Amino acid sequence: MPYETALIEKEKEMLTSKQRAQLRAMANGLSAIFQIGKEGVTENLIRGVDEALEKRELVKISILENSPSQAKESMERTSKQVHAATVQCTGRRLVVYCAPETDSPIEPR
Repeated sequence: MPYETALIEKEKEMLTSKQRAQLRAMANGLSAIFQIGKEGVTENLIRGVDEALEKRELVKISILENSPSQAKESMERTSKQVHAATVQCTGRRLVVYCAPETDSPIEPR
């Protein structure tokens, strides 16, 4: 059973470049609903992003200038802890995607 779970998690993280492009286009109109500030990536942030991903599947996060961590570092920690795929990391914005367990309104091709 742990092997199957690990396989499912790995599948979630792997997106083709075409899928990433489609998700980037979809995220273009989204506003950032989370901010990473001077405390960096916290448990509350992870919990909030995880809950938002269950409902939205695609979440945009902004990193404030006073954040102690760099964008790529924050991206890696956040996506790893919520078991989501990183779609984009541009400047001080990140976009993460998590495929749902059930039918999805967002289906990257």
